[in-house]
Amino acid sequence: MYGKRLPIVEQGRPGAAPAAPGHTKHATFEYLTTRKDELVGWARKFSLFPYPFVTACCAMEFMAVSASTYDTDRFGAALPRFSPRQADLLMVVGTVTQKQAPILLKVYEQMCEPKWVMAFGVCASTGGFYQNYASLPGIDRIIPVDIYVPGCPPRPEMVIDGIMRLQEKIAASPHPIVTDRV
Repeated sequence: MYGKRLPIVEQGRPGAAPAAPGHTKHATFEYLTTRKDELVGWARKFSLFPYPFVTACCAMEFMAVSASTYDTDRFGAALPRFSPRQADLLMVVGTVTQKQAPILLKVYEQMCEPKWVMAFGVCASTGGFYQNYASLPGIDRIIPVDIYVPGCPPRPEMVIDGIMRLQEKIAASPHPIVTDRV
């Protein structure tokens, strides 16, 4: 919120010219008040660094979302990181098999806090139409998922909607600020 404009009346100041009748000067006192956790939530909301864990056919739609047509840079999620230690959004794109599950878990554990997970497509969300022993019936069996994007494959508009919903969730969640100094 911005401050109010307060009238300044210059009377009795030596050497001051008299103000025109009905005219007052205004001083602008502008200040911004917020809480630290709201400011941190806003900053985190617009600085997502995705790590794409791409395994299957949804990769084509992931590339479409990353193209300039949809401009994910306006959401602060344009620069994918290919190291889990530099990312805070794990985008699991496509089918995850039982053999890939430990790798996915290790990637998730290597990410720094705070971290978020997006299940991209129906195969990552529920296993899709692969109902067999080799595929994982949803990645939420091994890692926590923050947002599910449905579709086989999901359209780029759905992915952008998922990113916007994740941003709302990030902004609304409490963000502890570490103030302990050793």
